[in-house]
This record gives sequence, structure tokens and C-alpha cells, in this order.
Amino acid sequence: MERLEEQIAHLTRTVEDLSDVVARQETELAILTRRAQMLMAREAEREAQGGGGIVVGDERPPHY
Repeated sequence: MERLEEQIAHLTRTVEDLSDVVARQETELAILTRRAQMLMAREAEREAQGGGGIVVGDERPPHY
């Protein structure tokens, strides 16, 4: 009986640890999703303004 109680305690602790990990990952995923959306919006705005950064022919970027 004591062995079963130890196993239950161990499994309960493992479930709690995994729950904490999932909660942290959910927060990180929300942050990363928001950042990706902001970057996509910024790039769409940049393309709409004609500054898409596409090099045509022999045109060299300004850092050359």
C-alpha cells in the first residue's frame, strides 16, 4: 500500500510539473505569435510603400 502511495505522489508531482511547463509554453507561444503578427504587418506595410527590398538586375544594396 505504501508503494502505491509513493507512486501516486510521484505521478502527481510529475503531472504538476508538466502542467507548469505547458502553462509557460502557452505564454511564450502567445508572445511569439504576437511578435510574428507584428513583423508580418510591418513587412506588409513596407511592401505597400514600395520598399520591399527586392534587388532588380545589377542594382546593389546600399551597404556595398
